[in-house]
Order: sequence, then C-alpha cells, then structure tokens
Amino acid sequence: MLRAIPFFLATLLAAQPGPDKDLTIDATERKAAINGVLEALDKRYVFPEVARKMESAIRDRQAKGEYDTITSAADFARLLTTHLQQVSKDKHLRVRHSFDPIPERPETNRQPSKEEIEEFRARMAKDNFGFERVERLPGNVGYLDLRGFFSAAFGAETAVAAMNLLSNSDALIVDLRRNGGGDPAMVALISSYLFDDVTHLNDLYFRPADSTRQWWTLPFVPGKKLAGKPVYVLTSNRTFSAAEEFTYNLKNLKRATIIGETTGGGAHPGGTTRLSAHFQAFIPTGRAINPISKTNWEGAGVTPDVPLNQEAALKTAHLMAAKKIRESEKDKRLVSQLDGLIQTLEKEAEALRK
Repeated sequence: MLRAIPFFLATLLAAQPGPDKDLTIDATERKAAINGVLEALDKRYVFPEVARKMESAIRDRQAKGEYDTITSAADFARLLTTHLQQVSKDKHLRVRHSFDPIPERPETNRQPSKEEIEEFRARMAKDNFGFERVERLPGNVGYLDLRGFFSAAFGAETAVAAMNLLSNSDALIVDLRRNGGGDPAMVALISSYLFDDVTHLNDLYFRPADSTRQWWTLPFVPGKKLAGKPVYVLTSNRTFSAAEEFTYNLKNLKRATIIGETTGGGAHPGGTTRLSAHFQAFIPTGRAINPISKTNWEGAGVTPDVPLNQEAALKTAHLMAAKKIRESEKDKRLVSQLDGLIQTLEKEAEALRK
C-alpha cells in the first residue's frame, strides 16, 4: 500500500491545488521549466503523440517570444498550463510554481519514510479522510457527504465506520458535489458495500510501465452491505478524477442514479515531477479503461441521469429515494409518514429547481 501514498497525494493535489507565494523569475528559469515539462511529457505522458503535439506548440510560442516578458512565476505557470491544456484538453495536466526551492530527487519508486507517512496520515486525519457528513435523513435515507477519496491505507477504518452507520438505511445518497478525487483503492472499498458479488469496477493503464491494473470490489468488507438498496450519486462540475470514476463505474454498472451536473472530465492519473528549482508539474501517466464502455470520461465528464443545477440535487435525490422506499413499504404508519415527507420534498425540490 505504501506505493499508493505518493500517487494518491499527487492526484489529490492535482484536483485541489493550493496557492503559493509568487516570486520573480528570469529567462534562465523560464527556459529550465519549459525544457523540464517537455522532457517529462515526452517520457511519461499517457499519449506520446499528444506529448509531441504539445512540444511543437510550446516550442513555437517560445520561438515567437511569447514568454519573454513574463517575470511572475505564478503567471508563467498559469500560462504554460493553459497552453498545454489547449493542446491536450487534459485537466489533470498542470504546471505549478514553488516559492521555496524544490529539492532534487531522482525519478525512482522511492518508498516514503516513516516521518513522511505520519505527516500524510496526520494531514488526512485533519479532514477526517474526506468523510464530511454521515447522516440519516427523514424516511430512513442514508446520506454520505464525501469530500475526497482519501488513501485507503489510512482511511479504511473511517470508511468502514461510515458505511456501517449507513447500513440500516433503505436507500443511500452519496454526495460528491465537492469531491475532487483521490485514491482508486478507496473507490473500490466504498463500492464494495454496494454489491453482493465481486464486481469489476475499472482498469488503469500506465504508460511508463506499460501495464494495466484491474480494480474490483473486495470479496469481504466488515459489517453489513447495502447491496440491492437504491443508490443516488450527486454531482457538480467540481466532481473530478476518482470521484468521477466512482460515478462512472456505478452508472455503467446500472447500480446508481446520477443526479446533478456533468462532472469535470479528468480520467488521467499520474504524479508530480520536478521541472526546475521553482517549478513542478502534474504529469498524467495513465488512463482509465472502463470494462463495460471500454473508454472513460476524459474531457466529456460523466453525464447525470437526472440533469439539474447542483443546488437542487440533494432534495431531488431525497424525494426520489422516499418515493422508491414508499413503493415497497407495508407498514401503514410508515407509509403515512412517507406520504407526508414526499409532499414536503416535492415542494422544496421544485423551489430549488426554479
């Protein structure tokens, strides 16, 4: 699992970048950053032919002097990112600056130190490994507000606790409207609570090793499962990367109803590479391959089954879940409660849709 830690952090940071102090750069630094990113793309970018197109476009702009007057590291990183994405259409591909010098490290599969592991764990624990809210809504509808698919190596205990708390629900809503992605192992762990049988979820191909890894649900998870119960996934245009994988997997497996907005469109995992003393880049080295569609959501995003503005998604999902539960409920007292809930939710959802 340790090898997944740097990969996970790089993926999460690519989806949710943080600001850094700006600094002044000169021609030498600009040239080093350009050479560094083009070399990294040539060696590692998931599509070699696209890497060559990006190099041609950047070299052409460089020859025309388009970068010559830029002295802000932040502006240069943003512009270089824009120019690379104009060719690649790849939202994971980003160049970032660092005010502090970036230490040189060899391009190896170096294992993280114990200190680094503890730092990663502590950082993720501050965010409760992405589990923002776990709640029982009226009508016995489970609600999970998940803000990131944090490392399963660290967050598995929290994930198991959350899914067990939700296990007695008659339906489940998974809110990914503010989820920027993360670890495919966590995607697999949470998905494992939604299927009775071991199920093929997704494949990830990586160019550097020319290898493909399959991702399946786990044969065993602690506690009860929600297999067979209705599942609703909420999305927005901020839903990205691994959050899109979770959504895309369940949609293709016909295991969930997707409600909200089309997602961001990032299906290429990878890692961070040092370009120069003050610049680094997230280089997408792999691509998702869904076992059913044989493709992925890159550039297009995941289209919801029920398209509407993200503000109305939760009430709409709650309403749909209540109606579904009402269909099979035999207890007259609960039926009466569900009827009243449905009337209230219909009014609230309609107001939000308007």
